[in-house]
Amino acid sequence: MDKTSDKPSEWQPSFWKQRRNQVAFLAFFGFFNVFLLRVNLSVSIVAMSTALDLGTTNEFDWSMELRGAILSSFFYGYFFTQIIGGVLGAKFGGVRLIGISIFITGFLTVLTPVAARFSVFLVIGLRAIEGIFEGMTYPAIYAVWSRWAPPDECTRLGSFALSGSYLGTVVGYPMCGWLAENFGWPSTFYVPGCISIMWCVIWLTCVAESPINDKFITKQELKYIVDSIGPTSDKKNCISKYPWKDIFTSMPVWAIACAHFCENWGFYTLLTQLPSYMSEVLKFNIEKGSLLSATPYLVMTIILQTTGFFADWLRKKNVLTNTQIRKFFNCSAFLSQAVFMFLVGNSKNSVESIICLTLGVGLGAFAIPGFMVNPLDIAPQYASIVLGISNTIATIPGIISPMLTGFIVKNKTAEEWKLVFLISSGLYLFGAIFYAIFASGERQTWAIIVKADENNGVDGSHDNKTFAMKTS
Repeated sequence: MDKTSDKPSEWQPSFWKQRRNQVAFLAFFGFFNVFLLRVNLSVSIVAMSTALDLGTTNEFDWSMELRGAILSSFFYGYFFTQIIGGVLGAKFGGVRLIGISIFITGFLTVLTPVAARFSVFLVIGLRAIEGIFEGMTYPAIYAVWSRWAPPDECTRLGSFALSGSYLGTVVGYPMCGWLAENFGWPSTFYVPGCISIMWCVIWLTCVAESPINDKFITKQELKYIVDSIGPTSDKKNCISKYPWKDIFTSMPVWAIACAHFCENWGFYTLLTQLPSYMSEVLKFNIEKGSLLSATPYLVMTIILQTTGFFADWLRKKNVLTNTQIRKFFNCSAFLSQAVFMFLVGNSKNSVESIICLTLGVGLGAFAIPGFMVNPLDIAPQYASIVLGISNTIATIPGIISPMLTGFIVKNKTAEEWKLVFLISSGLYLFGAIFYAIFASGERQTWAIIVKADENNGVDGSHDNKTFAMKTS
């Protein structure tokens, strides 16, 4: 008997030599850049509309309502490309889609300072275009993991890659605050844009669409991944043949979408408005406020490095069913966030506010092994499409929340900000209840592959031949 099929753990390379972990590491820094390119405007808009950069007078006399519209503009484009990104990822793979999307976003970010001095509407337009391309990155990574992640490792690999988003927030806030204070607000666009472009070159030249096409993977690891994942094609290669009706009428899909909406409402509210809250209510300068704004996301990033391992351990040891694991992680996160957002709204001083914000955002890390990984459970071959639908709905808070905050916080008082936090608290509570009732961690009947395509193999006839050659 071939020992490689009997005890795969004995022949697998050490942790950092496993190719799927290397892909996750690069994906981690990809999503680091995704959020670096988002948070920069949240910080720079404070410097652009107040006299804070290098002692000069403010260049842009933007009202709170206009600032809210500018911060929302990214999501105008982001909203429309989620499902497109999901379909393209499912059909062609996600690696190139991610690389090209981040490259274009980085390039447009570099152009933003020039655009800002021409017209505020040009800034809004550029940010909307950036949203169009970044909108495809999240669905695309699910297409990557549908080919690269064994089922028993999808939570760990998926959570680790997505945690790069939060590290991007951790680094982006203080870095952009420091750049604005010391080099002027335009540097908050130049530096993140250039870093992202450099990452894209590395990603596109080092990562293949699937392990079968990867030139760095070992034969043993390739066999392990392909055998673990099993068939991924059920001949539904045309968009029209995807089970759209089943997807849109599936309550587990809507449980994911609801949870995603509620999580993003709170997340985007803080992502876009926290620097302003630190400046206007807690009275911190831009550099210190940006550093404190990053603290909750640092805690979240640290916690995320353990939650994925813990969830996969619970699955391997059969401590809980997969459905129970998803509900436990997601609902515990949402209930914690509901409590702490409520406490932030009723806090009496800056210390209480920062502690509650840190705990609320940090404990939100438990939601990632919940609803964010869930699409890979219920429909792995359509995971990018499910995430595209979910993230389309979850983009609505990114559009509404900054504008609503701008209308609520007209006088920049603590009482006005209290309402902002209470709205987030209520939505977290609703999301926990809905997800607890309707979520599932099991593959849905409409996503079950009855018979593998004998001609196409795992990833098509060409890939099947490649697989046979590489493992022979």
